[in-house]
Amino acid sequence: MAGPDLYAVPSASEPLDPLQAAVASRDKDVPTMVRSALAAGRTQLAFQPVMRPGGGTTPAFYEGLIRILDDGGRILPARHFMPDVEETAMGRDIDCASLRMGFEKLHANPSLRLAINMSARSIADGRWRQILRQGLAGGDLGNRLILEISEQSAMMLPEVVIRFMAEMQPRGVAFALDDFGAGLTAFRYLKDFFFDLAKLDKHFVRDIDTSPDNQVLSEALITVAHQFEMFVVAEGVETSGEAAILTELGVDCLQGYLYGVPKAGL
Repeated sequence: MAGPDLYAVPSASEPLDPLQAAVASRDKDVPTMVRSALAAGRTQLAFQPVMRPGGGTTPAFYEGLIRILDDGGRILPARHFMPDVEETAMGRDIDCASLRMGFEKLHANPSLRLAINMSARSIADGRWRQILRQGLAGGDLGNRLILEISEQSAMMLPEVVIRFMAEMQPRGVAFALDDFGAGLTAFRYLKDFFFDLAKLDKHFVRDIDTSPDNQVLSEALITVAHQFEMFVVAEGVETSGEAAILTELGVDCLQGYLYGVPKAGL
């Protein structure tokens, strides 16, 4: 089924959502909108808590999610622009902005542990590596930084990712395999990667309390991750029923709207 037409003109009674308004203001050119926001420094991180099952109200860590603001001040989540720019030079610019803001937040909050998303392509980007080197140069920031790489990105350049992880982990940096189970990871690579966490793909989490298929698949993925000594986070948890069955299946942490929406402040 085709997705919604982002460029369709809504009826008079139907307000523009932020993406439609931003796209219209930039002549339907998402890359231009993103380029303008990056040049003007209109970026921020939104922070979503990652919780331990039954672990009270203190998050185990937070994920910092990139947001851009269009020239009207509307905040746009990454899903609205990353597909258009992720494989371009602007994708590297976004990774640089995310990492820079992540280090700033770690400096400002000595008790914070923070996960920041990156693409495997950024490993070879000199600007991104410079931000990483400078951020790790002093203090314990490496011990509080988690770099998230999606299955798709990791499997594009597996040897590069493996070498980079081996280089960074002595500095204390942890790594999370995002979208685990999406279907692209060859299990033979898991013994060579150095992922500390596996984030269970949200498609397996959705309605897991009423879906025997999702329960079987999630249990298998959790077992595989634990076999390779990876801590398992379930993403996209929205109901207490989902949280209960995931806890029963053995996940180590839970993340989703049930525990908090991404917010600009901590």
